[in-house]
Amino acid sequence: MKTFAVIGDPIMHSKSPRMHNNALQALKEDAVYTRYHLKDKTKLKEIVQKLDGANITIPFKEVACEIADFKDESVMHIGSANTLLNKNNKIYAYNTDYLGFLKAIEDFSLIKNALILGAGGTAKALAYALKFIKIEVTIANRSSARFENLTNYPCFLYAQLDLSKKFDLIINTTSAGLNDEKLPCQEEILKGFFLNAKYAFDVIYGKNTPFLNLARENGLTIKDGMQMLLWQGVFAFELFLECQKIEEIYKAMEMALKLP
Repeated sequence: MKTFAVIGDPIMHSKSPRMHNNALQALKEDAVYTRYHLKDKTKLKEIVQKLDGANITIPFKEVACEIADFKDESVMHIGSANTLLNKNNKIYAYNTDYLGFLKAIEDFSLIKNALILGAGGTAKALAYALKFIKIEVTIANRSSARFENLTNYPCFLYAQLDLSKKFDLIINTTSAGLNDEKLPCQEEILKGFFLNAKYAFDVIYGKNTPFLNLARENGLTIKDGMQMLLWQGVFAFELFLECQKIEEIYKAMEMALKLP
């Protein structure tokens, strides 16, 4: 029996085990998927080596890239990975976050530019995805420490942002709102950009975050991270089981997310 897991901190909120186990059952695969709460990032490689594969979530996506023996092209460009395979005593790194995000925003039309809030591993994946489809990207964060790994994009501290700049899409990739009622940055900054934006996307799923609530109040079309979660899971499952039954995987995972 193959064993897979989602690894992160926090992790109890993750719906990945429900999604993957439902798909494993539907496709009659001899495997199990669990979750692992990791506190010490230096232990990530040791944990992954005991599994057949893993999904990596906050805050270990960049570490996941560092420990890999093989990185696919997207991981090389992004610098973070959310899917690891353990094959022949080597760790293979992939990024299905950017693919899941592109599927999630397929119904967002006429986007020319986007503002990403946050500068971690997820921000890197989404910036890469947007650049892939020729959308101009700007990144903003509360500190500049992570900007050194984002040299392909204009980066600003929140206080440095030009409020006269117009963005069609505003994306929250921070954990603000996940376990609290915080906004990713000052309310007046968000309101300034929401005035001219069309869409707001939050990678957090299953919750009306303060970010999305504020965007809705300002007339934007909003979407949380549920579709991104679903599609990145589908693409990760394909890698885990070398399975090309994308419609069956999608239906099983979608059903799992709708279960009470």
